[in-house]
Amino acid sequence: MKTRYSFGGDEHIFVEVDEEMSLDAFFKAISITTALREKNLAGVAEICPANASFQVKYDPDVIAPDKMLEELKALESRAESAAKTITTRIVEVPVYFQDPWTHETLMRFRERHQDPSGSDLDYAARINGYDSAEAFVEAFHSQPWFVSMVGFVAGLPFMYQLVEREKQLQVPKYLRPRTDTPKQTVGYGGCFSCIYSVRGAGGYQMFGITPMPIFDPTETISYLSDFMVFFNPGDIVKFTPIGREEHDRIEADVKTGAWRPRIAEVSFDLAAWTADPAGTNAKLMEALDAA
Repeated sequence: MKTRYSFGGDEHIFVEVDEEMSLDAFFKAISITTALREKNLAGVAEICPANASFQVKYDPDVIAPDKMLEELKALESRAESAAKTITTRIVEVPVYFQDPWTHETLMRFRERHQDPSGSDLDYAARINGYDSAEAFVEAFHSQPWFVSMVGFVAGLPFMYQLVEREKQLQVPKYLRPRTDTPKQTVGYGGCFSCIYSVRGAGGYQMFGITPMPIFDPTETISYLSDFMVFFNPGDIVKFTPIGREEHDRIEADVKTGAWRPRIAEVSFDLAAWTADPAGTNAKLMEALDAA
């Protein structure tokens, strides 16, 4: 990996850790941005981490551009030898796959899709070599996902599945974006899954919907009362398939404050996962059993 630094006007530096997504690139980027935040450097106004890159906004009247660049390169040098272990949380997210709401929406926009003859799940299954949508869904939810970025719209998590690169599911975005996507849609584009935090435009394939809100600007939902955005980079997600009855029950319980997602604190060691992905994933998911 060769890191690329680019100035964006007078107030920004964009840092691309790698051209392609990998957990190594994510950990390097998060290590640099965490160290920069902890340093509390005068002039730094905003730090925005992404999947395999990050951007820094700074005040050039306080810290010169060349000095800002020098500081980032010094932090990168230290990040090379930093431990790639984090204490994080694993969260169970219930998903109603092939639900009627996303299906109705995707059927309204078939002229923008690569294959207008079927559903988004049918298309994803076929191009990934699965015999059915159900088999694709099994591959989708059987292994956990790593939240590598939160953004695009407020609270939306981008998630990278914790499987070997040759097992990664890949699905292109729509040929042209939709003008509508239901709130809490579980989508897929490239190698990333996401949850649409609000209703709006979108181009990711739509696979299902979760009754679990992940963004609440009013902070009235029980588990979002401390902060309006649920996910953080580094979170681990375990999707669990549910049916219509369970979806409606959770949705009703969210409104009364009676439902909270299952969450467990875990340690994620990149070296351990690289050596044994399946075994490490099993231990991560076992932590939810006691939650």
